[in-house]
Formats: sequence, C-alpha cells, structure tokens
Amino acid sequence: MLGIKQIKITTKENYSIQSLYERIKDEQFSAGKPELVKHGFNWLIAFPAVDRNNQCQIIQGWFKGEEGQKFTVLKAEQAGTENMLKNAALDSLTNGWSSISKIGGKNCKLVEKQVEDTVKELNALGL
Repeated sequence: MLGIKQIKITTKENYSIQSLYERIKDEQFSAGKPELVKHGFNWLIAFPAVDRNNQCQIIQGWFKGEEGQKFTVLKAEQAGTENMLKNAALDSLTNGWSSISKIGGKNCKLVEKQVEDTVKELNALGL
C-alpha cells in the first residue's frame, strides 16, 4: 500500500514505551535522536520528522499490563498532540491535498528506509 511502512519487532525483555525510550535514548540511529512524545492519549518514540507527513516512530504493541515485548516501527505523520490538530485542520481545509506527500515522493521513501534501518539498529542492540 502506498505510503505505509510498518515493521513489528519483538524484544527479549519486557518494556513499556517509556522504559524502551530510556534504554535507547543515548544510542545512535540513522533516523536521528529518539524523543519521547505525547501523541493524543498515548506516548510514542519519535525520530526527527522529515516533514509534517513523514516521520519514523516506535509505538507500543497491545498487551496486558504496562510492559511487553511487542512494538511497531512505522512511518507516520509527525507526532505530537499539537501536530495532530494542525494536520487535521490542514487536511480539512484542503480536502486532504495537504497530506499528499505521505503517500509517495522523496521524503516518503526516505522515511520508509529509516523505518527499515531503525529495525535493524534496534535488533542489533539485543533488546
């Protein structure tokens, strides 16, 4: 599917999104320095956005309790509650045309590659 890139990973240890962030925050990633970001009602790990429609992120999988071993590395719109509101407003005003760069183009391909590289880099850490 155009503009969609998601890769599931499984860690050896149990982590919450916050404890995973604490474990990787000082590591070097080709996507840049990770940051813990409030996104709506949830937290996620985000790397520097390429543009408002293309960012490499790590989200927590669905599991019982606060910790688990399932996470997803994905390409998504720029994280942050404020950014969610801005993107929704722009999409509404432009009938979705303001988000066209998330389905293709140079930045879309760059972040898809960042997702693949981030998975490799996380796996190399032996989490």
